[in-house]
Amino acid sequence: MNRARWLAAAVIVVIAGAIAYRLFLHSSTPPTPAIITPTMDVHRTVSTALDARIDRLLHDRYSGDRSHRPRLIALTFDDGPYPVTTPLLLARLHDLHIPATFFLIGRDAIDFPELTKRIERFGNEIGNHTYSHPNLDQLSSSDVGAQLTKGRDVLRSFVGDPGIGLLFRPPHGRYTEATLQTAQRLGYDTVLWNDDPGDWRAIGPQALASHIEAHATAPEIILLHSGNLATIAILPEVVERFRKSGYEFVTVSELLKRASLEEMNHPARRAV
Repeated sequence: MNRARWLAAAVIVVIAGAIAYRLFLHSSTPPTPAIITPTMDVHRTVSTALDARIDRLLHDRYSGDRSHRPRLIALTFDDGPYPVTTPLLLARLHDLHIPATFFLIGRDAIDFPELTKRIERFGNEIGNHTYSHPNLDQLSSSDVGAQLTKGRDVLRSFVGDPGIGLLFRPPHGRYTEATLQTAQRLGYDTVLWNDDPGDWRAIGPQALASHIEAHATAPEIILLHSGNLATIAILPEVVERFRKSGYEFVTVSELLKRASLEEMNHPARRAV
């Protein structure tokens, strides 16, 4: 083999290796979009199958000036309502003049219907977090559908927020392609997040606030929980830092109106 052929072969090997490495990264780190709409191709978006990885590798291009992504932030609170922490959280949000999005469990709403109504009355948005908070990746499509429709119907019996029939978050963020496709058939946007600071585990207020500030993006959906006192404690500090950095706090529905799907699923990192 002459020198030119040897160099050509070496180049081909390097290119093939680079492609294989990128495919490996797609395989070992599955995509985690913040929003999955009813019209998105779920397989192409989240699958680690080879055909989906190749498709994303060849076609994903994130256009636009990422330095000008809108500084919008949606605080989302999973679970509940709870008899002690939810009223404290609502009072804190009210004092800070912040609307938030609450993903409520239907079974808990039955136990505390007045709290469910108070969430809406205080100007917050309500989404569907299923009826009983199961691991949806372990359920059949029909059982996932039953969880969504029963949770929706229970919440609608107490409040009239349209988000109940439009916004869905899977418990623990666990889902399969079939889970997402079931949500799509029911007309739901599946709402995940850009940052999970981990307030569902034992974590101190300062560590929680530091994480949120260090991982800021624009735009941003933050995953928080209604039953955590540390979360309530850090809200004034976090809100002040983000507002000083030019952020506006909005509900998920408002975020969907004002930011594109690309901006939400591929946000820009920001310092606050």
